Amino acid sequence: MIHFRIDVADVATHRYRVTMTVPAPAAETVVSLPVWIPGSYMVREFGRHLSRLQARQGKQERLPEQLDKTSWRLRCEGRAALVLSYEAYAFDTSVRTAFLDDSRGFFNPTSLCLRAHGREAEPQQVQIGSLPKGWDVATGMAAVEGSRHLYQSTDYDELVDHPFELGTFWRGHFEAGGVPHEFVVAGAWPGFDGKRLLADTQRICAAQIAFWHGRRKPPFGRYVFMLNAVEDGYGGLEHRASTALIAKRADLPRQGMANPVPEGYMTLLGLISHEYFHTWNVKRLKPAEFLRYDYTCENYTELLWFFEGFTSYYDDLMLVRAGLLDAPRYLKLLARTINGVMAAPGRKVQSVAEASFDAWVKYYRQDENTPNSTVSYYTKGSLVALLLDLRLRQAGSSLDALMRTLWDECLASGLTEAAVLAAVERLGGAALAADLRDWVHGHDDLPLASALAAAGVQVGQEPPAWTAALGLKLSEGPVTGVQVKSVLAGSAAARAGLSAGDELLAVDGWRIRRLDDARQWLPVDPAPFELTFVRQQRLRTLTLRPDPVVADVWTLALGERPAAKALGLRKAWLGR
Repeated sequence: MIHFRIDVADVATHRYRVTMTVPAPAAETVVSLPVWIPGSYMVREFGRHLSRLQARQGKQERLPEQLDKTSWRLRCEGRAALVLSYEAYAFDTSVRTAFLDDSRGFFNPTSLCLRAHGREAEPQQVQIGSLPKGWDVATGMAAVEGSRHLYQSTDYDELVDHPFELGTFWRGHFEAGGVPHEFVVAGAWPGFDGKRLLADTQRICAAQIAFWHGRRKPPFGRYVFMLNAVEDGYGGLEHRASTALIAKRADLPRQGMANPVPEGYMTLLGLISHEYFHTWNVKRLKPAEFLRYDYTCENYTELLWFFEGFTSYYDDLMLVRAGLLDAPRYLKLLARTINGVMAAPGRKVQSVAEASFDAWVKYYRQDENTPNSTVSYYTKGSLVALLLDLRLRQAGSSLDALMRTLWDECLASGLTEAAVLAAVERLGGAALAADLRDWVHGHDDLPLASALAAAGVQVGQEPPAWTAALGLKLSEGPVTGVQVKSVLAGSAAARAGLSAGDELLAVDGWRIRRLDDARQWLPVDPAPFELTFVRQQRLRTLTLRPDPVVADVWTLALGERPAAKALGLRKAWLGR
C-alpha cells in the first residue's frame, strides 16, 4: 500500500509538506506527478510547484534522478520501504490545483501526490497530518475506520479523483436517493442561508438520481460538495463522489431571500446541477479514450460536445424538473445560450467535434481571436442536445431515453460516436442519426427555430446591443477606459480596421467613457462616424460605417395557443 502524509508546512509561504512511502520498492522506481487533471483539458505542469525532493531507504539516502519535467528515478536496494519527502507550493484559488493560506487549505491529489509507476493498482492512503488549530477536513474519499484524518482509495485513479478541503468551513448534510450527502462552504458571509442551499441542492440531487436510476440507489455511497465562496469567481470540477466549486459569495442564498430568487443564486444552482450530472456523464459513462488515463500528456477525444455539452443542456433543465426554475425563466436562459453561440463567427469555422479535440490548445487558452476561430463545445453542444431531444420527442422517444440506453450499453466499454449514432438510429431513425452527425461535424447553424416552434415555443428576434452590432467586445471602466478585447470577423469594426488592444477615446470629436454614450448624439439610422483611438501609444482616427440594424437576437417564450401536438411535446419536455 502506497502511503502519503500531507502536512501544512507553512501557511505564510503557502507550502505543503508531503511524505510518500513506497513499500518494497523495485530496483528502479520511477515516480511522477500528473501534468493535467481529468475534467480540465489543459496541461498545467503541476510539477513546477514541487521542490526539495529527497529520498531515503532505511538509513541510506537515495538520490532522485530527474528524467523529465515531472518524473524522477530512484535506484533502490533490498526490500526496505522507500520514503520520499518534498514540498509543494499552493496558491491557486481555482478548483483545479492546490491552495493554502492562514484561513483555508485545498488540494487535488494531482497537485501533491506522486504516482509510483507500476504500483497504480495498489491501495493508496492519505494521512492529513498537522493542521492549524480549529481546522477540519472534508473529502469524498473513504475514511479508515477508527482513525483520525486517514483516508484510503482502491488505486491511484481513485486517489486523484478526491479533492480535500481544509479549514474552518460551514458544514451541512442531507440525504438523496438513500445516500448521505455533505455540503461544505468556505468563505460565506454571516447572512448565508445554509438551510436553503441544502434544501435546493437536495431537490437537484433527487431529480438526477431518479433520472438515471429511478428508485434504485446511485453508484456511490456518499457525496460531498465543496464550495469556496469568493469575491469574484465561478467554476467547478467534477469527481466520482464529490465536486469542487467556486462562486461569488454574493450569489449564496441569504436569510429572508424572496422568490423569484436572484439571477446569481440561480447561476449557482445551475453550477451545482452541472457538476452533479457529471457524476454519471463523464465520471462513469466516459469516452472510450478515457477508460485508462495517461497522466503524462494530453488525452484526446472528439466527444466533449456530448460530455460537456449534453451536461450543460441538462443542468438548467434539471432545475426545471426539480421545481426550482419555471419554464419562462428557463427559456430566457436558453435564448441567452443561443445568442452566445450565434454571436461567435467561429461557429462557422470549427465544428463541436473539432472543438472537443482542440480543447487542450484552444478552449483553455482563449485570446482576442477566440470568438472568430472557435466554437464552445459547452454551449453549442448543449444546443445539439436540445435539438436532438426535441427531434427524438417528435419521433416518440427522448434524449432521456438515449442517455439511459448509453448508460446501460457503454458503461464498461466506454462511449464512442458510433455507439451514440447507433442508439439514435434505433430510437429516432436513420435520418436523425445522419442529422446528428452533420450537426456535430458541420459548420452550419442548427435548425433550432423549427424544432422549438414544433414544441409550442414562440421564437422572436430583436436588434442587438449597439456595441455588439458593431462587432466589438469591450472592457470598459473608469480606470481602464474603453479597451477593445475582440473584433468579430466580418463586422463593421473589422472592416474599419480596429484591433484588439485599441483604446477608444472619442466619437465625432466627443470624449467617451463608454462607447454606448455616443448614442446620445449619433443618428439612430446607421451613419458613418469618426472614431479616435490610441494604438501603440499613437493617436489615430478612422471612419466606422455601421451595418444596417438587423434583428438577430433571439427571444423565446411559451406560445399562448399551440396546436395540441405541440402542446403535448412541450409538456413532455418542460412540464407545461
